Amino acid sequence: MLIEIRELEAHPIEFREEIPPGAIEFGPEIRQKGKLESSGRAQLVQEHHGKHELINDIRIRGEFSITVELSCARCLEAIGREVTKKFDLLYRPQGADGGREELSVTAAEAEVGYYQGGGLLLEDVLREQILLALPLKAICREDCRGLCVHCGRNLNLEQCGCAEPFEDPRWSALKDIREKFEH
Repeated sequence: MLIEIRELEAHPIEFREEIPPGAIEFGPEIRQKGKLESSGRAQLVQEHHGKHELINDIRIRGEFSITVELSCARCLEAIGREVTKKFDLLYRPQGADGGREELSVTAAEAEVGYYQGGGLLLEDVLREQILLALPLKAICREDCRGLCVHCGRNLNLEQCGCAEPFEDPRWSALKDIREKFEH
């Protein structure tokens, strides 16, 4: 869905979208399961930029709900996660802040996104918000044992017959110190 400046100049846009799996690309490690449901409102916010210039910002308030499947960072098993989030975003035209001298960025300015041309794709906004809502490293459970570093077996499902790793004798002095502190 394209949110166009032309239409926003006439009136705010209410949206309620159901996006099927595969319509938005999340990357190779994230798969959408079921439909992505989103609703909200987009409106035009005119902002003074200098003494005589007005720029058209797009403010989008809404929420989404989606179920995704990720891989566990330790054992690589599939994990299903339901993600629901509300958002309130502001987008400026690309280049609107260009040409000014370098200034420190406030926390509010760090939350501003940019759009190109005559509008903004809602799918791009949702993709960004979903990716930000997901953990960097998803883990299937707290006590996940991961994969064996030698044979690659999932240690949650079975033990492997790999030998214990060889201990480097150069670390023995530090091991002795640690044992003294533990006892």
